[in-house]
Amino acid sequence: MLLKCYSAALLGIQAELVTIEMHAVSGSDFSLVGLPDNTVKESRDRIRAAMLVNGYKTPVKRLTINMAPADLKKEGGGYDLPLAAGLLWIAEEIHGTKLTEYIMAGELSLDGTVQPVRGALPIALCAKQHGMRGVIVPAANAREAAVVEGIEVIAVETLSDVVRFLNGMQDIPPTTLTDRDLEDAARPAEDVDFADIRGQQNVRRAMEVAAAGGHNMLMAGPPGAGKSMLAKRLPTILPPLTKDEALETTKIHSVAGLLAAGQSLMTRRPFRSPHHTVTDVALIGGGTNPRPGEISLAHNGVLFLDEVPEYKRSTLEVLRQPLEDRKITVARSKLTVEYPASFMLVAAMNPCPCGHYGDPLHKCTCTPAQIQRYKSKISGPLLDRIDIQCEVQAVPYDQLRSKEQGEPSAVVRERVVSARRIQEERFRGTGIHCNAQMSPRQVRTFCAVDAAGDSLIRIAMERFGLSARAYDRILKVARTIADLDGANDIRPQHIAEALGYRILDRDDWAERSL
Repeated sequence: MLLKCYSAALLGIQAELVTIEMHAVSGSDFSLVGLPDNTVKESRDRIRAAMLVNGYKTPVKRLTINMAPADLKKEGGGYDLPLAAGLLWIAEEIHGTKLTEYIMAGELSLDGTVQPVRGALPIALCAKQHGMRGVIVPAANAREAAVVEGIEVIAVETLSDVVRFLNGMQDIPPTTLTDRDLEDAARPAEDVDFADIRGQQNVRRAMEVAAAGGHNMLMAGPPGAGKSMLAKRLPTILPPLTKDEALETTKIHSVAGLLAAGQSLMTRRPFRSPHHTVTDVALIGGGTNPRPGEISLAHNGVLFLDEVPEYKRSTLEVLRQPLEDRKITVARSKLTVEYPASFMLVAAMNPCPCGHYGDPLHKCTCTPAQIQRYKSKISGPLLDRIDIQCEVQAVPYDQLRSKEQGEPSAVVRERVVSARRIQEERFRGTGIHCNAQMSPRQVRTFCAVDAAGDSLIRIAMERFGLSARAYDRILKVARTIADLDGANDIRPQHIAEALGYRILDRDDWAERSL
């Protein structure tokens, strides 16, 4: 007796089809092959208990179960459900061929309850890719899988639900999502808004420019000036996720097991803020069983590093390649996975170790050497990848108590979206989406300046000691400022504003007061 049923294995943010072959002959033995990990091997005991508790007989056969492809590691409890269904077919508790038409995934409790699994969305995409009729998944994962159109998503809560459905004794309507469901999910969060910010007009403007061009940003200022508050409001002015971006972002969070029960498509840009004690693996991803790290969880959103000099230098240095390539490749001896990592880096730092350098109300206790050493914790190559650097000053009391509100996020977002539309048209067919992603050759093509602008850059670089690496950054930011103004050409005023966002490139920054 030979049976084939189907499940899927996660590889990066994709799912690969797994064919479960069961061969039964007379005897009483059980052999599971196909590179299963210990969790999969332990499924035998969970499945037996679930079958007995629910009144199903177990097959008394010599069973050989192969999980193909044999060179792809199978891990996790998601194989419990397809393995149980196959054993129930061998035991003649399930009849017919309906079993072979679906990809199944779900972990079984001892009482037969089907628990949620990671990666339901990639599994559903795998089912569609291979022409399967649909997927059978835990009820908690059904809305996530239902994002994929053109397949049936059967939500089950118990092992008995699966048996009755496959035997045609119970009709389980496929889970579907309406446009209204996605519209409700896309409504922006109401707990934070740019209107909450008092003062800080220069930083608000810098964040608008950063959002419009997708530029990485660093804020330097004393403790309590509002750097974290500003960063948390940046996602509220970013353009809404496109459908493709939302699908890819959801896949990453699905594979990481971070989607809430019943959640469908992620339609808000992620905001990740790892603590400064984060490890290299937690930041970039990997591990024995590779998982996406913080930079991938921030894909299409914001990665915020507060008190960035407190991070280990080695940890910060691993950001250099993802910032350039917008992806991270995790290589192991028998496995290589790739995770997308296109994010906006927003970092914050104090002006010195004690945080009060240049503060007229607090005395700084740091020596000049300590201040320079503190600033130098951010390496030149990493700083080279940060387009906008701005100072955040403490807000005066009169502005704090003022009842006058600034522009709300919705108004700022409209200007950002308009600038992004200009960039989408400019870069159509090039594979990039915003000014921050331009290559040096594209900078020369799209960021031409006239004689007055070129003279302004030359004077600024000589007067403030700006490094050569700042040149392209200045042009990229100036291009974004021109886009916000709706200007075709980069004008001197755009360059002047862009020059103001390079404070850490100035030789005298550590000696200037805030």
